[in-house]
Amino acid sequence: MATLVKLMKSALFLSACTGVGVVLWMVAAPSEERKQELMKNFPEANAKQMAETRERNILVMQAIKEAAETNENVARRTPWSK
Repeated sequence: MATLVKLMKSALFLSACTGVGVVLWMVAAPSEERKQELMKNFPEANAKQMAETRERNILVMQAIKEAAETNENVARRTPWSK
């Protein structure tokens, strides 16, 4: 009987903690309006920033490809920032 009481208390405590967590999650989660506002500020929402990011990624991938094709340490070159 004592084990059953302990088990019931444990289940009640676990349920209460879960309930508090769910309530806190609901309070802290942004509303739909806030989500839409946040999505407008993502870099993917701006076509100009996305084009710049793609260009930068292309340059990085070219540098990595060049470094992979040679045996020399490309970081030691004089104009290494090209």
